Amino acid sequence: MRASEPEPTRPEGRDDQYLDGLLARVARGDQAAFEAVYDNLAGPVYGLILRVVRDPAQSEEVSQEVLLEAWRTAARFDPAKGTAATWVLTIAHRRAVDRVRAAAAATAREQRSAEVPVPHDDVADTVEASLDAERVRRCLEGLTEAQRESITLAYYGGYSYRQVSGLLSVALSTIKTRIRDGLIRMRDCLGVSW
Repeated sequence: MRASEPEPTRPEGRDDQYLDGLLARVARGDQAAFEAVYDNLAGPVYGLILRVVRDPAQSEEVSQEVLLEAWRTAARFDPAKGTAATWVLTIAHRRAVDRVRAAAAATAREQRSAEVPVPHDDVADTVEASLDAERVRRCLEGLTEAQRESITLAYYGGYSYRQVSGLLSVALSTIKTRIRDGLIRMRDCLGVSW
C-alpha cells in the first residue's frame, strides 16, 4: 500500500461505495486494496459460479480466474455504469457460463471422436444384392404360375390386392390365398423367418 493513500474505512450501509473505492485503488496497483476486494467478493463470486457450474473444484478454479481478471482489468471498471460488486459478479457469471459451454463442447468432441466410422464396401453390397436378387428369382420360379403372377403384380407392380383381383379377374379372396401361399413357399425357399 502506498503511504500517501490512507486505508479506506467501510462506512455503515455503504458497501458499494467502499468496494468502488477499493477497485479504483486496485486499478492503480494497490495490493492491499485488492486483498480487501478479494475478502469481500470471493464468497459471492464462488457462490454464483457454483450455482452455474455445479462442480466445487471447477467453481474454485473459475473463482480464482475471475478475481485475477478483476486485478488485471480493474482500470476498465466504470462506477458510472454500476457497482464494483456488480462488475465483478458479471465477470464471474460470464466465466461460469463459458466454463459450462466449454465442458459441453469437450463432451461433444469426445463423443464424436469415440464414434468409429465403419467403412462402407460398395462392391460387397452390390454382390450381396445381386445374390439376393438371384435367390428371389429362383424362389419365384418355384411357385405356381398363378402365385407368381399375383405376387409379381402386388409386390413388384405396386398394385393392391383388390387391384390385382381386378386385373386378373379373380375373386379377392382367391388372390389373397394365392399371395399368402406363395409368400410362405418363398419364405421357406429363402430360409428366412417372418
